[in-house]
Amino acid sequence: MNEVASLGLIGLGFGAGAFGTLIGAGGGFVLMPILMVLYPGDPAETLTSISLAVVFFNALSGTEAYALARRIDYRSALLFSAAALPGAVLGALNTSAVPRRAFDALFGVLLLAGAAFLAFRRPAGNSKGSKIPGKTVRTITDAHGNTWTYRFSPALGAGLSMLVGYASSFLGIGGGIIHVPLMVYLLGFPVHVATATSHCILAAMSLSGVMTHIITGAFHQGVHRTTALAIGVVIGAQLGARLSERVGGGAIVRLLAGGLGLLGVRVLLLATGVWK
Repeated sequence: MNEVASLGLIGLGFGAGAFGTLIGAGGGFVLMPILMVLYPGDPAETLTSISLAVVFFNALSGTEAYALARRIDYRSALLFSAAALPGAVLGALNTSAVPRRAFDALFGVLLLAGAAFLAFRRPAGNSKGSKIPGKTVRTITDAHGNTWTYRFSPALGAGLSMLVGYASSFLGIGGGIIHVPLMVYLLGFPVHVATATSHCILAAMSLSGVMTHIITGAFHQGVHRTTALAIGVVIGAQLGARLSERVGGGAIVRLLAGGLGLLGVRVLLLATGVWK
């Protein structure tokens, strides 16, 4: 890989890291479709292994920034991470069983479905929480004195996290793009707490997926690309975490919907062969 290509991947990583951390998605949902476009001849398991490795570094850097901002619900992050790990390993193992064209089509449909959900769903209140019985109450006060009180069902959260772990590793997106909306709309987490906590969970989920790809041998073809992308996302994640302090929760959700929709259309065009 030449220097120009390396610089391009560093820049791509920076943009994905900044935007992904801003919305709590880890950058994988931005990075994976772009990798699919840049490397149409690579098998899905190679691209997902690269994306998950980059998501791990993005999530690790973003978690550090969010920890300083004191917006992470650590007890929920630990519970949800433990629930997600088995699904993450299984999802990584199953990626190689799906042909690349079918993988692209599935990915595009899921992106558009996520965009529609976010665009038409009414915003959730910060303190009403889930309507599921067995609620746990949390209160988070960040470094700037902002306080959020919310209620949620730990059992529901663990079950959802297991499914998110599978989907995230299978698709190579890290899971934040799925987990944040679920935490906000189904569990009742405040948007800013959800984005911060999601990053902490992402670090554990993506690492387990990457380790599975390393064991199966799928990752060795993407080491050099991962290195360049990781340099960019580590820097970009710090910027994204700081920008999140200035962006309202509604704006973050709109950014999620817009990003999902645009990338969903692009990936579907790739799957159908209309846009190569």
